[in-house]
Amino acid sequence: MSLDPSGSPTRGRLRRLAPWLWTGGSLLVVLVLNSAVGPVTIPPGTVVRLLLDRFGLAVGPVDAPGTFATILFDIRLPHTALMALAGLALGVSGAAYQGLFRNPLADPYILGVAAGAGLGAITAMTIQWPTTMLGMATIPAAAFVGAMATVGVVYRIARVGRSAPVTTLLLAGVAVGTFTSAITSLIMLLSTSELRRAISWLLGGFSLGGWQPVLASLPYLLIGIGTLVALRRPINVLQFGDEEALQLGLDVERFKLIIVAAASLVAATAVAFTGIIAFVGLIVPHLVRILWGYDYRRLVPLAALGGGAVLLAADIVARTVLAPRDLPVGVITSVIGAPFFLWLLRRAKNEVFW
Repeated sequence: MSLDPSGSPTRGRLRRLAPWLWTGGSLLVVLVLNSAVGPVTIPPGTVVRLLLDRFGLAVGPVDAPGTFATILFDIRLPHTALMALAGLALGVSGAAYQGLFRNPLADPYILGVAAGAGLGAITAMTIQWPTTMLGMATIPAAAFVGAMATVGVVYRIARVGRSAPVTTLLLAGVAVGTFTSAITSLIMLLSTSELRRAISWLLGGFSLGGWQPVLASLPYLLIGIGTLVALRRPINVLQFGDEEALQLGLDVERFKLIIVAAASLVAATAVAFTGIIAFVGLIVPHLVRILWGYDYRRLVPLAALGGGAVLLAADIVARTVLAPRDLPVGVITSVIGAPFFLWLLRRAKNEVFW
């Protein structure tokens, strides 16, 4: 049995578990706090007791008004769960894209996911769908279709023979994303009646109520996030470059395609159900690297957990800073994320990310 430098195997195990305990613990804490915040404040301890009671784990009766349970399980928890899932998706896809492109500036929207989703959502809004649940559900559906169609076009343009060079993918993503954003702006100018709603969606201020969006997004997110976590070792190998990865026996083009598909799937799903939320997928992988290192075997799953924690924390700020008015969560992530990213760039002047 190997010992750490202190001579204690227990201490060595705790060091290995520390990233998971800190990140997972932070996610659980902000999940409870997010569920507690709102026009009617529910004490965090009561939130925990109500959750334990729902799963039959509470010791004794829960001393809380009956309305608390209704508010928590019918209103707060669906919103909290959707935000947590979106954060997981943005964090893990950001880590996957940065690993795939070996570029710290890559994020979940780099291949035009946000631009395509924006075009799909704005187009659906201008058709004047009824304000029923079915009519509202057309917006995330259209956003998802637009995002995945844009990624498909980008990959088709970037493909050279049987391969898709990373540089060509980046350039094609920028070009197609810019074109799609221009079309979106034109549609918004020609349809002023839905302008406010469209702007709210573009700022990350859109989400449907109830558990339906959570259940609808869950299969896509489970498949995409599960795939990226399973591919964390190949992503590690890709850091050596395509030629070295080939020599190590990795089917580079096959894994590139799978990573792009899975990362785009989860990013498109997050954008479709919560709107465009900037900087989470860009900043969270950097935070994980600073705290826990560059190994993608840990970085990918930790970025997922960290993304959920960061987005839930930002959502708390968005719902409290101008209470009782809610701000789009994308505004908060941009206000906090932009200065942090500038600090990262300054810090990187004398350092090498890769």
